[in-house]
Amino acid sequence: MEQPCYKCGQLVEEGRVFCPHCMAPQIRVVVAEPVGINVPATQIPAIAPEQVELPSSETLPVLALSTGWSQALKPSALAALVVLVLMLLGLSPLVAMPIVGFLAVIFSRQGRPDFAIRTGAALRLGAFSGLFCFGLTTLLTSLAATVPEVRAKLHDGILTNAEKWAAARPNDQQIQQAIEQLKTPEGFMAALIVGGIMLFVLSAILGALGGFVGATVSRRRR
Repeated sequence: MEQPCYKCGQLVEEGRVFCPHCMAPQIRVVVAEPVGINVPATQIPAIAPEQVELPSSETLPVLALSTGWSQALKPSALAALVVLVLMLLGLSPLVAMPIVGFLAVIFSRQGRPDFAIRTGAALRLGAFSGLFCFGLTTLLTSLAATVPEVRAKLHDGILTNAEKWAAARPNDQQIQQAIEQLKTPEGFMAALIVGGIMLFVLSAILGALGGFVGATVSRRRR
C-alpha cells in the first residue's frame, strides 16, 4: 500500500522511513491537544472573600479536639490534689470522684476560653482523673499503713463503720460472720483488696460522670 509524501507528494510505500524522492521522514508523532471548554468571563460570578458564608461551626473560634494523655496529665493532677485535700478534711470518696472529673475538665480550659472539649474526650478525661486520684490515694494510704499506729486506726475506723452498717440488720448471720472475719488480720486484708477493686471501678465511672457534667457546664457558659 502506498501513500503520498507529505512534503513532495510522490507515492511512498508504507513502512518506508524516508521518502526516496525528497528524503523527508515519513514517521510522525501526533499529539492530541486537550479539549477545553471556553466560558466567557462575563458568565463567571465574582465572589468576594467577605461574601463567602461558612457554617457556624467553622466561623466560631472553637477547638473541639480530643484531649491527649499528655495534655490530660496536668489538669488531672491538679484536680486530684484538690480533691485529696478535701478527702483529708472528711469528704467521702464517692462524692470526691465526680468532683475530680468535673475539676479536670474545668482546669483543662484554663487559659483557653475558646477551647471546647467533646463529650467523649470529657468522659475519658474524667475517668483518667478518677483513676489518677484513686492511685494517689492508694499510694498515700499504703505509705501511712506502714506505721503501726496509723494501721491500727485505719482498721478500727473500717471496723466501726462496718459494725454501724451491720447494726441495721442484726438478724443477718452472713453479715455478722463477715464482721467477725473482718476483725482478723487476714479478713481485714481481704476486705481491703475487695474494697480497692470496687473503688477502682467506681473511680473511673464516677470520674467520667463528673467530666461529662463539666463539659456540659462549659458549653452552656460559652
